[in-house]
Amino acid sequence: MTDPGNDASAAPETEEVPVPDAQPELPHDPQPDTIDVPLPSTRPLLQLDGYAVSDVGRVRKDNQDSGYSGPWLLAVCDGVGGAARGDIASGTAIGELRQLDEPPGSVDVIDRVNDGLHEAHVSIGAQVDQDPALNGTSTTATVALFDGQRLAVGHVGDSRAYLLRDGELSQLTNDHTFVQSLIDEGRITEAEARVHPHRNLILKALDGLHDVEPDLFALELLPGDRLFLCSDGACGVLEDDRITTLLTDGTPEFTSIELVRASLDAGSSDNVTCVVADVVDPSEHAPADPMVVGAAADLRQRRGPRGLFRGHRSGDTGELEPITAEIPEGVEYAIPEDPLVDPEALRYAPQAPPRFAWARRLLAAAIVLGIAWIALGTAYWWSQQKYYVGVDDGYVVIYRGVDVPGLSHVYEVSDLEVADLQESTQEEVRNGAMIYSSVERAREAITRIGANGRQSGSGTTTPSPTTPAAPTTTNPDDASPFSPPAEGGAADLTTLTPDGR
Repeated sequence: MTDPGNDASAAPETEEVPVPDAQPELPHDPQPDTIDVPLPSTRPLLQLDGYAVSDVGRVRKDNQDSGYSGPWLLAVCDGVGGAARGDIASGTAIGELRQLDEPPGSVDVIDRVNDGLHEAHVSIGAQVDQDPALNGTSTTATVALFDGQRLAVGHVGDSRAYLLRDGELSQLTNDHTFVQSLIDEGRITEAEARVHPHRNLILKALDGLHDVEPDLFALELLPGDRLFLCSDGACGVLEDDRITTLLTDGTPEFTSIELVRASLDAGSSDNVTCVVADVVDPSEHAPADPMVVGAAADLRQRRGPRGLFRGHRSGDTGELEPITAEIPEGVEYAIPEDPLVDPEALRYAPQAPPRFAWARRLLAAAIVLGIAWIALGTAYWWSQQKYYVGVDDGYVVIYRGVDVPGLSHVYEVSDLEVADLQESTQEEVRNGAMIYSSVERAREAITRIGANGRQSGSGTTTPSPTTPAAPTTTNPDDASPFSPPAEGGAADLTTLTPDGR
């Protein structure tokens, strides 16, 4: 380590300003050689002294959490489970994010975190491209990158980051979950969210397919601050007061293990990952070596379902083997609301649809429009098989279709005037209630109307409804319901076209 105040090569290039001889030379604090841009503060650079623990838990058969702890970087990723292998998603993400664990340089820490999350997103997408069976896999990601003074946090999903300062706990991240949206709207409380049936639904995750805008922010850290990152297997069951109590005492190693133990004892049915780190002065305290835990470490969870650690200080965490047989009589276990539904599988629900969603929507719209067009066409065809007697321009006419606007038109016009009919018959004709299945029957109806429905003063003879009128011609070939009758006969009707009235 060199002193930038005595090494000209380490000082930034600036314009020289004359300084009075009486002004004393300002002291310079030592800084690492790797810093390209000196920090404005004279505080020495700090580092993180952390420890990470990940446990499969008491119910699940494999660990889909991954965690990392290093002198500059802390990270927790919770893979979305199921057949799509969330352990691959979380392990891939940690594999990319751990490359950020380097001494600070000229690039702003927030930009570095954003780039790291983007690289993790791309790497997961490459895994999906290589193995289509992974389509749908995703992971949460909570990342904390330290540059010696400022901590940059990047967050996607429902893993969390906390800060303990002077005995006061602050939650740094905000969950991207359905229940958190209900809390923000004031519809439920924090306590209600812990038992909500949809508490596992996440709204954001890294899946390699759909771009996600992470939450990004930075804050100043002080010596003595303690950071805590965890998956929802811990924060989903531990109250803030309990977390504060556990974080207050002990080394990062002791505290992280106790936090996992407390989460399991509180009834957590998920994987549990906890990362605890203190902000220390490296000249007074040597930071611990980097640690990779959980799915990213590819350790004993591949060999069996047991946890990564069996106890603490020669003790036992109380971890149970995953339940693979019937529950013995007399033994009670905490059973989910619906034992047939894996809560982890519900975490897929808020994810966006797979690729080519626009093509699927377009095809669905085309099918709906096609069905609607066929239904309308069938209805119109059916209406055109009907005929009814009505009135048009003062004459009795035959309409084709049904008495609905747009579904009927004048088919034939008779020479029978409506004014010549009795009032009751006029009302019946105007209502269009006489519907027939063929035009021949409609014609016969008009003939009957003319014979039986004329007014007495119309100058025609109205035959009795029970006595048929005498034929007007002796030639059967000339007999037609619409042919002109003899003088004084029944109806005088002539078939006309709509335009030949």
